[in-house]
Amino acid sequence: MTSGRTRHNISFTEKDSGSPDGVLNYLMTIDSKFEKLKDILTELGSAVVAFSGGVDSTFLLQTARDVLGAERVIALTATSPTYPSYEFNESVKLAKDLGVQQVVVDSNELLIPGFADNPPRRCYHCKKELFEICMLKAKELGYAEVLDGSNLDDLDDYRPGREAAKELKVRSPLLEAELTKEDIRVLSRRSGLPTAEKQAFACLASRFPYGTRITAERLQQIDTCETFMRENDFHTFRVRYHNETARIEVALDELSRIVDDQMRKKILNVFKAAGFTYVALDLQGYRTGSMNEGDALKEA
Repeated sequence: MTSGRTRHNISFTEKDSGSPDGVLNYLMTIDSKFEKLKDILTELGSAVVAFSGGVDSTFLLQTARDVLGAERVIALTATSPTYPSYEFNESVKLAKDLGVQQVVVDSNELLIPGFADNPPRRCYHCKKELFEICMLKAKELGYAEVLDGSNLDDLDDYRPGREAAKELKVRSPLLEAELTKEDIRVLSRRSGLPTAEKQAFACLASRFPYGTRITAERLQQIDTCETFMRENDFHTFRVRYHNETARIEVALDELSRIVDDQMRKKILNVFKAAGFTYVALDLQGYRTGSMNEGDALKEA
């Protein structure tokens, strides 16, 4: 849900039309989903949460802590070349603020056979390694289940990582409770989580077209450029890698800022210094899964 009126700090879509009945029905639905989520977590007993510090995993971690108690939940965060340092630093602060123990492990997807070649099933191999690490840690520390932050909207895109979750019997309580991304944002606002308005997170490997080789140097190029965007107060964006060209996606309401002459020159200077020859602006704006558009999957 991205448009419509705002009441009680909750956003509603055009279908609600801001009507009292529409608002009430939505609130009743989301409350029902939230109760279902708490019931699911109660049955688990204890859990390791695969924790990135994003919107979904932060809300899941907080709810698991509230339901199970901080002593029965841990946050597991895997550092790797595809995980930006700023995201890791935020995850550390969030886990500390939530009063949940965070376990940090090293991971390097570039060492997984075939990963660096960036096949369409890249995410499967990455998630499988992450979930295997989580499973080992859960067994070592005596926790009953491993949880991830997948939500209902994740079923609408190409997500081979879901296959890895199913194979290893990783639970996805947000998905099981049929919570959408916007539901999670609404509930996060309600509970005062700082991640409520945070941009959806995806690892840096998602910035590369399938079949384009992923290297540590190329990941650093993207990280440098996206860090610049973030530090200059762009809220919703991606920098996509196309060999010599960086393709920038930003939210449509931020397009005017990016073509401001002073900002345009800054972007060119930073992106060229990072190693790009050309810098392009995608006029469609930011959208999730843009690398899955058209024949991208067929041609890879």
